[in-house]
Amino acid sequence: MAQGVDQQAFREAMSRLGAAITVLTTDGPAGKHGMTASAVCAVTDTPPTLLICVNRSARSHDVIDENGVVAVNVLGGRHRHLSKAFASKLEEDRFAGGHWSVLETGAPVLDDASVTFDCRISEQSSVGSHTVFFCEVLAIRQHDRQADGLIWFGRDFHHLEPQEE
Repeated sequence: MAQGVDQQAFREAMSRLGAAITVLTTDGPAGKHGMTASAVCAVTDTPPTLLICVNRSARSHDVIDENGVVAVNVLGGRHRHLSKAFASKLEEDRFAGGHWSVLETGAPVLDDASVTFDCRISEQSSVGSHTVFFCEVLAIRQHDRQADGLIWFGRDFHHLEPQEE
């Protein structure tokens, strides 16, 4: 039988895989809540679907699961403070640091996010410590200004700016 990969080795290796920083937000019967996440990926464009991975031990997990909706707010460099606020375990008002509205699902949408995907959870699957939520995209909002990005790489934030042509 092959020996599995050590958890710390896996985490170190994953620190070298850059990932977009997002704030996942939800609202509904379980209340309004949000969390910072980098485990977000496109699945298909027919129908437009993303996946998000959320640790089942995180408080956000049960809120997202019960509400059944989530907005994936893709952050730019100007949002580093929001990323840190939504990653904090403190119970301060995480939403105070931005301007929010709603689209189709009622989940909070960051008005100046680089792009937001407003989604309804269509399926889910448990894998190890996490739930993989498959999220059908019902609406998209792109910010008017030229897109920039905030990624997590090497255990730190990095601001990506578009190159001049």
